[in-house]
Amino acid sequence: MKAVTLIEGPAAPLLRDNVDTDLIIRIERISQLVRGQLGPYLFETLRYKGDGPQSGERDDFILNRPALRHACTVLGGKNFGCGSSREMAVWALEEAGIRCVIAPSFGDIFYNNCLQNGLLPLRLDADHIAQIAAAASDGASVAVDLRTREIRAPGLATITFDFDDAQREVLLAGLDDIDQTLRLREAIDRFRATDRMARSWAYLERI
Repeated sequence: MKAVTLIEGPAAPLLRDNVDTDLIIRIERISQLVRGQLGPYLFETLRYKGDGPQSGERDDFILNRPALRHACTVLGGKNFGCGSSREMAVWALEEAGIRCVIAPSFGDIFYNNCLQNGLLPLRLDADHIAQIAAAASDGASVAVDLRTREIRAPGLATITFDFDDAQREVLLAGLDDIDQTLRLREAIDRFRATDRMARSWAYLERI
């Protein structure tokens, strides 16, 4: 998993509540496509005039604006990522170059899927998000620094944010669930050796 330290670039305001995972990536695309192919279909119903990229882009969608086309942060509304528990929603965001989503609140499963895939989900109050959106509306760079727990945007005082210490350590190191388990390999091996002595019947011997 790619480590998360400093995310710096344009921040696109999608300031609407209850953006669900079906809006992020349509369910039929999940059955049609594999990981690595989802990025062009991110926010498809908002982004295009019809069915898919071939139908042409809508001028009024925020990520189609030249200054924000390569945004690495999305500024969202309440309950971002609600709805069904599809990990592909996070994959689609990542494949489109999004590394961070800042919103007042998130769908619980979407939030956890972000953490497991190295996409930074930040909870921030709506007033601060509105300030960042205004400061970055022309595509100006916004810096989200997980190392210092700070957000820096043009013309604004530095904004600090809270983030769980354990989750922060994992993201800074770029560790997924398997990597975290492997860090405990020696303790696991010691337990297995002791347990094998006490409960040999529970272990199948190789033939």
